[in-house]
Amino acid sequence: MPELKLETGNTEEQWAMLSALAHTTAAAPAAKQSPTADQIDRESGAAAAAEALIATLDTAAVLAAADADAVAYADLQRSWKDADMSAEEKAAVEARALAVPVQLVERCHAYVLAIQAFLPSCNPNITSDAKAALTAHHSPSARPSVTPAPTTPLAKVGIHQLAGAARAAFQTALVNSPPAAERERLRGLLREMREVEEALLEGEACP
Repeated sequence: MPELKLETGNTEEQWAMLSALAHTTAAAPAAKQSPTADQIDRESGAAAAAEALIATLDTAAVLAAADADAVAYADLQRSWKDADMSAEEKAAVEARALAVPVQLVERCHAYVLAIQAFLPSCNPNITSDAKAALTAHHSPSARPSVTPAPTTPLAKVGIHQLAGAARAAFQTALVNSPPAAERERLRGLLREMREVEEALLEGEACP
């Protein structure tokens, strides 16, 4: 798994998302504990599913989004103080400040669905890690470690953390006054993630 370089500009939801990716991408290598296990994974298609999931969970894109978030917020703060800023530039700044958390909600949603689709192929010993990536980020001040313990339930952990990051990003989006239709669309994405979480917590979506 590539090293995750966390910069001080990362928001809490970005930290949660990075932790989710770390937990989930760690699940695939964890399955290959012996040549026999590796052969079984490849014959069953689990190895291919894990490789596809890792390719989908784009850590570089999340890091880039964290940088974009820091820039957008700095520009927004400047717009509050710069009396010479034109109305057009201020509108563009506000649009960027809204777009960043909206895109984060969308990315979390896509990743949650990708991990959910991966669970049936997941080694039972690491399935709970993928689920945990969905809900573990309940405290806004908590910055979870991006290096999961060997016994951490990796795949399910990722789902829970991603859902938490999406909820945090949604609250940020609300501050930037999205149109009513956009608010409802984002709420719909959150509802879908919550349904996945609830199914996992009830054991309905577990292999």
